[in-house]
Amino acid sequence: MERAPTIGEIIDQRPMGRYQIWTMTLCGMVIVLDGFDTQSIGFLAPSMAEFLHIPIRNFGPIFVFALIGLMISSMLSGPIADRWGRKWPIVCCTLIFGTFAMLTSRCATFDQLIACRFLTGLGLGGALSNSVALMSEYAPKRLLAVIVSVMFCGMPAGAVLATRVGAVMLPRWGWQSVFYAGGVLPLTLAVLLVAILPESVRYLEVSGANERRISRIVARIAPELAGTPISRSEHQDARRNAPVVHLFTEGRAAGTVLLWIPFFMNLLMLYFVVFWLPALLRQTGKPVSAGMTAIMLFSAGGIAGSAIEGILMNRWGQLAVLLAEFLCTTLLIASLAYSSSFALMMTITFILGFVVQGAQGGLSAVAATFYPISIRSTGIGWCLGVGRIGSIVGPMIGGMMLKLNWTPRQILLAGAIPAVCAAVATFTSLRLRSNLPAERGPARIAEESALSH
Repeated sequence: MERAPTIGEIIDQRPMGRYQIWTMTLCGMVIVLDGFDTQSIGFLAPSMAEFLHIPIRNFGPIFVFALIGLMISSMLSGPIADRWGRKWPIVCCTLIFGTFAMLTSRCATFDQLIACRFLTGLGLGGALSNSVALMSEYAPKRLLAVIVSVMFCGMPAGAVLATRVGAVMLPRWGWQSVFYAGGVLPLTLAVLLVAILPESVRYLEVSGANERRISRIVARIAPELAGTPISRSEHQDARRNAPVVHLFTEGRAAGTVLLWIPFFMNLLMLYFVVFWLPALLRQTGKPVSAGMTAIMLFSAGGIAGSAIEGILMNRWGQLAVLLAEFLCTTLLIASLAYSSSFALMMTITFILGFVVQGAQGGLSAVAATFYPISIRSTGIGWCLGVGRIGSIVGPMIGGMMLKLNWTPRQILLAGAIPAVCAAVATFTSLRLRSNLPAERGPARIAEESALSH
């Protein structure tokens, strides 16, 4: 008698169907709107400062509290999703960031802005990490790196969308209208998510959900298997009750730490560039438009890098590609420090966006393969949460260096140090993989499998 297929075999051995593509499209829309709201505050700040009579130099805490909200939500929503499922944390977080983005348009004081941006951040962080987890669990293993990295195009794409929407709405209806758009879109999407976004079928398997619920989803993925018995590849996992602890058990401690370091360093570099490159260009005598051009090229490079990151990883290996990107980042930032030609600086900025933002999608793909399903949302969420600490530290370090009267060249050269640290951590991961013994237990096998992809 032929053995019934498992859920993993059904997803991994079949071409991707419309049901999976539609599910990933919904998650991708969440990520695009996440990028829209995250980036829109940056270019709206001058108009907000003028309208509310708040000096622009006082907007630092407003930016930082949004990032703190992102960090907290990434870390807290992961364990919730591993305990209760992926769908409803995504829906709730989308409702939260949509609601408080809209309420930001009604703010009249500094304290109200801080509160709204912090609460918006609480929604943004959880929506991103759980969307990545859900889409990774509907992706065949052979395409996982490609799909996760392509979906990370949504962040820079959302930033570009925000600038285009802002260019149309800001002159006509003011900065409030952009926040209304940034609220209405996710609130509308949340209604769609409630109606049609499925729960992760792999999560349902390990959480012990009833067979009927799983069979309904399997029938949508593979209609020809409707009514066919499905084998369970994983039993209900007791680790769901303490998922954060299990990021460091069963041989994962070293891998977790070596993932956190590049996540921290890469987001530090990304936000360092986004926040301070326009100011540094201005200090070198370039016009204000040069800063806008630089950020646009940096985002365009990010879209291109995210789009092909997974293809590069499938061809050359995940860690090898990341190591090359961090080494390139070191050279590019140093080259930017010594460049005088505007055309050359913009070319370097585009390539820098390609490798830095491409690496961000690649790191998330590594996290999705490294952690088992029962703690995947927690693993991804904590990686992104630690990275968000870097996103807070980066702008703060840049501001401190400016206050100490460092030159733009000195600041940019200092910005290459995080890339070196990320490269060292990635190289250590490669060495860890090569030194794993030939005979190993299940935990070692899981770690080696994650490191080798």
